[in-house]
Amino acid sequence: MRVISRIGITMGDPAGIGPEVICKALAAMPDDERAATLVIGDRVFMERAARLVGAGDIFAGVGGVRLVEVDAPNRDAILPGVLSADAGEAACRCVRKAVEMAQAHEIDVIVTASLNKAALRAAGYPHNGHTGLLAHLTGARRSYAVLACPQLTVIHVSTHVAVGKAPESCRLERILDTIRAGHAHMLSAGVAHPRIAVAGLNPHCGEGGLYGSEDDEQVAPAVAAARAEGMDVTGPVPGDIVFMLAVDGKYDLVVAQFHDQGHIPAKLIGRHETVNVTAGLPILRTSVDHGTAFDIAWKGIADPRNMQAAIAMARTMRPMG
Repeated sequence: MRVISRIGITMGDPAGIGPEVICKALAAMPDDERAATLVIGDRVFMERAARLVGAGDIFAGVGGVRLVEVDAPNRDAILPGVLSADAGEAACRCVRKAVEMAQAHEIDVIVTASLNKAALRAAGYPHNGHTGLLAHLTGARRSYAVLACPQLTVIHVSTHVAVGKAPESCRLERILDTIRAGHAHMLSAGVAHPRIAVAGLNPHCGEGGLYGSEDDEQVAPAVAAARAEGMDVTGPVPGDIVFMLAVDGKYDLVVAQFHDQGHIPAKLIGRHETVNVTAGLPILRTSVDHGTAFDIAWKGIADPRNMQAAIAMARTMRPMG
């Protein structure tokens, strides 16, 4: 398997912990990995973060990490831990530049530090975070949130929608598309023959309509269609056992129907090792699975382990095309 060698890390929201966890991760890297890594962000914020965490002149001189400079708007108005449209715009500019570089094959994979969804909206972007923003920037028809750790990988049919509206998203075609995207993602992650389980939407998969008909009418036909396309898919499998079965080694990937169904087990089991990946894009992207943590931002105490896990996963993924 070819190993990714060129990684571009986006700064994230400069009012949050992104710059400092990036600098901590860079400082802990072996020299050869650091040489194959660049950062896309505002120089003032990144150098400030490097000084804060004791990483020194990590962006300067021979052996320094290449910094692709993307200036933040109204830099002096962006304050630690304070939500603002300027910070949201800065984060989006970094993502836009990273996408341009990935599309030009200047980098193989994007690793994103966290942005703030409210800041994103305040800056005028109507997207549901990185997943929607990246789909918009790449022209992808749809994108899918994947959470992955050594013990478990989960892809989601629906994510940032109210739980009461989630069933509206869990329709046959969307479920089938999610299975396809999950299958392609597992191939890019080096799994030659992915074994996929599709979680039921309702308790006990509806028990023949007693607790809802969606599993019989939407989930089961999607599974049948995926199997007809040659994929190794099982389902619907009750949501209260499917993740245990996957962790025990029966499945390589679980298709979760809604946000918390998949996020809770993935984050509980993987903890700091759980990485966010966007499937369905024409480029590769991994990310931390935490937020901007405004309450501890710019205090030098943010834990870099999740950023390190996102970078480590990026290095194992197969390039697109």
